[in-house]
Amino acid sequence: MNIEQSFKMAIKSLRTSKMRSFLTMLGIIIGVASVIILVSLVNGLSSEITSSLEAAGTNTISVNIMGRGSNKSFGADDMAAFIEENKERFKAYSPVVNAQATAKNGVDSVTTSVTGVNELYAGMQGVTLEAGRFIQFIDADRLQKVCVIGTYIADELFDGAVYADSTVKINGSSYTVVGVLEETADSTEGSGDDIIYVPYTTATRLAGNANVSSYTIAARDVANIDDTVDLIRTELYGAFGNENAYRVVSMSQMIDMMNEITGSIAVVLVGIAGISLVVGGIGIMNIMLVSVTERTREIGIRKALGARRSAIMSQFIIEAATTSAAGGVIGILVGAALSFAAGAVFDMSVAPSVGAVLIAFGVSVAIGMIFGYFPAGKAAKLHPIDALRYE
Repeated sequence: MNIEQSFKMAIKSLRTSKMRSFLTMLGIIIGVASVIILVSLVNGLSSEITSSLEAAGTNTISVNIMGRGSNKSFGADDMAAFIEENKERFKAYSPVVNAQATAKNGVDSVTTSVTGVNELYAGMQGVTLEAGRFIQFIDADRLQKVCVIGTYIADELFDGAVYADSTVKINGSSYTVVGVLEETADSTEGSGDDIIYVPYTTATRLAGNANVSSYTIAARDVANIDDTVDLIRTELYGAFGNENAYRVVSMSQMIDMMNEITGSIAVVLVGIAGISLVVGGIGIMNIMLVSVTERTREIGIRKALGARRSAIMSQFIIEAATTSAAGGVIGILVGAALSFAAGAVFDMSVAPSVGAVLIAFGVSVAIGMIFGYFPAGKAAKLHPIDALRYE
């Protein structure tokens, strides 16, 4: 009996006992579907995070000064002088001061994030305006109480109708609204639209700290971003003499770190889902042992007619692999459908990975062959006379 005949017999066996075949394949279906769903969700999450980080610019460098283990400082003026000395390496920079504050207009109020920046921040981070202007140099230089608000703040405090010289109270002080940001995240609480930008010099007072500890820097050359990061670290080490006093990370490094983390998560989740495949394989082995017992006389007749041990063995291995492969195909279809459904629920761009589909199908076939080997070996070792006498 050749492979084609063995395959046809396997298909016939699946059709003959549909319910038993389905229950046998159920573990494989669940395992394959789980692998595809989990890999698709992790890949979708990774793409979302990567897109968000790339939107900030792959040439962007984040600098945080903690001052641990040192009584020295490196202020905004020091950073400005350093950037000026290395203009061939740096395109722009901005101090970043973060604070939580209460914004109020009349009886309406919200608790929101206030970020202090300079006039170059919008260009580096791709911030666009729906109306008005962004923070300017003179605003920071003169500690002007002006602000640029997100659409969520505009909707909550002004019902979306912000006019020239509208004012908003931030922690009790009156600020003039000079611009409204373009909507980026459906104007919901906690989103990118729930934000207020003010001059960084003004923000230090809101934060209750005169020292600027964070900076966003744009490098001129992305190809040499690592060298640029090393240049900043060297400067800060010279100022503090302690590597624990600061942290410098480029956006490309952050993307690499996130990809590593999501990759590790994917491996762990796939490993957990793979347990279902092992359980499915045990189910296939169990049902194949039953099949060998049921077809003992058939095996005896074939052996009496001259069938070789290898032919008997290949027949049952192919049957087990076909059963497992059929379960794998159904699992792929179920997994793909549920992946798209999960993407819609979590509002993510989720698509089954071709690699994950191929690996899941390959593993399902391999499991059928591996777990079908023992029943096939048992069938091949049956003595013709004993098999013919079996009742």
